[in-house]
Amino acid sequence: MTDILTVTLNPALDVLTSIDRVQDTHKMRCGEVIKHPGGGGVNVARVLHRLGASCVATYLAGGVTGERHHRLMSAEKVRCHVIAIAQETRESFSVHELSSGHDFRFVLPGPVVSEAEYQACFDHVAAHMPKKFLVISGGLAPGVPLDFYARLTALAKAHQVRVVLDANGPALHAALQTGVFLFKPSLRELRELTGQALPDEASWIAACQHLIQTGQAEVVALSLGEDGAMVISANQSWRSPGLKVDVHTTIGAGDSFVAGMVWAFSQDHQVLKAFQYGMAAGAGALLGTGTSLCQAHDVHGLLPQVVVHAV
Repeated sequence: MTDILTVTLNPALDVLTSIDRVQDTHKMRCGEVIKHPGGGGVNVARVLHRLGASCVATYLAGGVTGERHHRLMSAEKVRCHVIAIAQETRESFSVHELSSGHDFRFVLPGPVVSEAEYQACFDHVAAHMPKKFLVISGGLAPGVPLDFYARLTALAKAHQVRVVLDANGPALHAALQTGVFLFKPSLRELRELTGQALPDEASWIAACQHLIQTGQAEVVALSLGEDGAMVISANQSWRSPGLKVDVHTTIGAGDSFVAGMVWAFSQDHQVLKAFQYGMAAGAGALLGTGTSLCQAHDVHGLLPQVVVHAV
């Protein structure tokens, strides 16, 4: 039995290239193509594996793209269980603009998943429930019902397994009604969830505290992009401005952040230490290219530089 199981219903083969400047109409001659296995839970599992965690990635995959995705996961020696689907796994295409440092990300909807296929995923999770954490990360594939994450959450809670949720939209709302351990929204996602403007730090904390007080989450890790992040629990709130590093990409930083926190929790660290590991892992992801994510030595090397203050 593994300590941590990640679930990804709509993974992608991440394709990255670069160009000096993105412009319309004209053909743009791009640079080298880099490919990584992607998808929220997939990325979390890749980082957890590097940190030495006991983790298995469960995800749906099909077609030639799905086979390529699995080969890349196998090359990284990540333990995984693939639920075969009839349709082709999607690609996600990113272009790094050298002149500005900006990333342009194009995300396709993905394959339509049948009832038999998503039920096979649910049944596998039910039969292989982890000891500590179930990480549900990424969007739903077309065809998967909106209550699927809520069903997984209820299943995990029935087995006293803590749920980590990083999702959006109606599926997120349904899962939160069931109650999770750790919820990781961006500020934009928190605004969409609450329907409020949330103009300042006090309103951010109040919105997160409401989620905690109503039993929707025990801990909320709020991503603030280049302004760092906050973590709010029932009794304490912390903020970190983020680390000053040489940014090569922003892709995968959020998934690395989640993985850092989950790894720390799996080692029985408390919320503050988990937040510090999350910040170090997120910053480490900025040092790579494409969806290469953070490396363990970067996480441990950056950890002493993380500055956190209570708010």
